[in-house]
Amino acid sequence: MKKALALILALVMVLALAACGGGTEAATTSSGVNLTIFNSKMEIQSQMEEMAAQYSKEKGVNVEVYYSSDTVAAHMSTKYASNDPYVISMVDAKDIYSLGPEHAIDLSAEKWVGDTTQAISVDGKVLGFPVCVEARGILYNADAIKAVTGEDFDPAAVKTTADLESVIAKLVAGGMEAPVGLQKEDWSLGAHYFAEVYEQQDDPDAFIAGIKDGSIKLIDDPVFNAMMDTFDVLKANNYAKAAPLSAVREDTEMMLAQGDLAFKYGGNWDWSNIKDFDPSENLGMMPVPSTLAGYNEKLVGGGSKYFYIDNAVSAEQQQAAKDFLNWLVYDEEGQDFLVNTCALVPAFSNITLPVSDPLGASVKSYADKGALTGNYNYLPDDHYAKVGISFQKYLAGEIDRAGFADEVTAYWATAEVGAH
Repeated sequence: MKKALALILALVMVLALAACGGGTEAATTSSGVNLTIFNSKMEIQSQMEEMAAQYSKEKGVNVEVYYSSDTVAAHMSTKYASNDPYVISMVDAKDIYSLGPEHAIDLSAEKWVGDTTQAISVDGKVLGFPVCVEARGILYNADAIKAVTGEDFDPAAVKTTADLESVIAKLVAGGMEAPVGLQKEDWSLGAHYFAEVYEQQDDPDAFIAGIKDGSIKLIDDPVFNAMMDTFDVLKANNYAKAAPLSAVREDTEMMLAQGDLAFKYGGNWDWSNIKDFDPSENLGMMPVPSTLAGYNEKLVGGGSKYFYIDNAVSAEQQQAAKDFLNWLVYDEEGQDFLVNTCALVPAFSNITLPVSDPLGASVKSYADKGALTGNYNYLPDDHYAKVGISFQKYLAGEIDRAGFADEVTAYWATAEVGAH
């Protein structure tokens, strides 16, 4: 009996030692976990890579950041087809709805959920972590406008398309021959400017459904025509109007920064390039002026890029990913990385660092007063490319407004609205 008891005690000690050894090995594995991050925001790739190196050094986690020039949907499809998911993926809002239910873990219990209004939930589960708030509108250089007109520029006074025309006329009379810059990129035209036609509707889903079934004629829609009226003013005063599809984005941003242009349609992400051109101090953003009352009081925006954590990676990797997200929200270094290093407008109320760039400051001022029209996040993956091509034709004078409306209507005849 004593021998049996001794044998049992010895076995218990061996198991205990093994458990301790296993615990030590698990801790080592956890501290050396591989944390792969997909970044779909090219403007901050170098910043992300530098952060990854420093974070790896300080936290003992092996962080690697990847970028792809493919569309987010196409790139993620390839990764899942090869059964090689990232631990954390930065995607667009619409991708959270389409990919999240199958691939993302539930983050509802995380502390940061209570500190943001921009998280994305699907079926009652928080799947999307908002990386930043971004907004779209007319970028302006107030210093350039004053230098030419002799008058202080008040963006709040430019409410209508006629107001915009008036300011442009003064600039032209003062010697700024072409005060406007327009980007030719399909994403700028199709996903940003034209998307406002949907976003300014009372019910974007119903509006799109009406275009699809023919009950709504795009060419007769007041919002569409108001947006196109303003675009025509921008187009007529575009510095590259002789060859608009040859315009280089960086050149346009440089010209705005240095005061050769007064206006450019875009978003606060443009600062990532503008900052490199010794910009004037008084740059900002304002809503797109409109011929319709009330449609020019808000920038269009909200959470624009989202992280999700993949449910197919190990528990250690999922925890390391959660730790990283909490670092961004609650650690001083993480907050500084978002706001100062990446020049992003944070989506979290606890982050009180002042936004360092003037475009981001404009966005934050509109967000703080509740003056953001929300993004419509359910456009099909090919919308910006196909509608963007049609918009490029319009920009280049190859089709008129009716022809443009016809091409958009033809697109929706076969397109399906994305997942909600």
